[in-house]
This record gives sequence, C-alpha cells and structure tokens, in this order.
Amino acid sequence: MKLSIRSPEELGSIIRAVRKHARVRQDDLAGTANVSKQFAVDAERGKATMQFGKLLQLLDELGITLTVDIADDIEPTLKKIEARRADGSPGKNP
Repeated sequence: MKLSIRSPEELGSIIRAVRKHARVRQDDLAGTANVSKQFAVDAERGKATMQFGKLLQLLDELGITLTVDIADDIEPTLKKIEARRADGSPGKNP
C-alpha cells in the first residue's frame, strides 16, 4: 500500500498503526531499532523535529520504506549527483 504523507503527524499515525498491527511494544521496537523509547514515542506523536537517520532506522525496523516522488526530468541531474557521491567527489550544485 502506498500512502502520501504530508505531515509528521500522518507519518506518526502510520508508524503507530504498523507497530500495533505487529503487536510490538514501543520499548521493544525502540530496542530493536537501536533508538530510545522516547524517540519511538515522539515518532508516533508526529514530533516535527526528529533526527532523520534515527527515524529511518525506526521505519526500517517496522518494514516501512520511505519513497519520494520526483518529476521525471530531474532524473539525469540526480544520477550525476549520485555518481559524484559514489566517486567521493563533492562536486558542485547543478
């Protein structure tokens, strides 16, 4: 199922629903995702100022993949940026 997320609260609701469906306690999820219980609680509440890396860890632990929909004409620029990153060169902003 694909869902469009327009706010931290919407993402928090999804995190909570997936966790509850899996019958996982917040503290257990936090432990397996290697984040604090408070972080898991804040994520479910839709706290707007979350550490993105930790949020991705939490989503991964729940089997949630975050996707981004971009315009097709951006793809060549994105590939150039990714190639520079893979080469280790910082490059310039296009």
